[in-house]
Amino acid sequence: MPEYTSAPLIRVAEQFARLPGIGMKTAQRLAYHILALPTEAVEEFSAAMVEARSSVRCCDVCCNFTVGSVCPICADERRNAKIICVVESPRDVSVFERTGGFDGRYHVLHGLLSPMEGTGPDDIRVKELMKRLSGDAQEVIMATNPTIEGEATASYISRLVKTLGIKTTRLAYGLPVGATLEFADDVTLTRALENRNEI
Repeated sequence: MPEYTSAPLIRVAEQFARLPGIGMKTAQRLAYHILALPTEAVEEFSAAMVEARSSVRCCDVCCNFTVGSVCPICADERRNAKIICVVESPRDVSVFERTGGFDGRYHVLHGLLSPMEGTGPDDIRVKELMKRLSGDAQEVIMATNPTIEGEATASYISRLVKTLGIKTTRLAYGLPVGATLEFADDVTLTRALENRNEI
């Protein structure tokens, strides 16, 4: 930012720029917007972020974000506990739930295997998944993004799951390669779920 810009404004912009998908120009726009708000609105904004960060935790069962020890999806007896949909992040659970086409349960990995970035099986929630599968699971749906890392993760986990004799499927490719689940429309995502293939 230019030298005439105040240091606090620069610090606010730098914090926004740390968020994914936010470049410095957008960060500067957000910083100027924040400083134009009434003090009470800024306090509400920052309090909401601090509260969310301190009260939201990972579900003891599926590792999705929740406030209690078990998320509402895992606590719902009407959900099919025998089908587990494995996703990369909590955001992906929201995407599937929006479609209303899946009545099973989820497992959130909180990342993907990426040797280039030094992310291995111990860095994502694979152990927690394998522990869950010692129950009565009948199918594991690999719903990682169709990227190199997503494919590598799906392949790795499916090999582990198959040793337990559990059916492993992958989302059908109604999703374009290189795309992320977050931007898929409801119809495409529902069809991808319905036409999943065993791997």
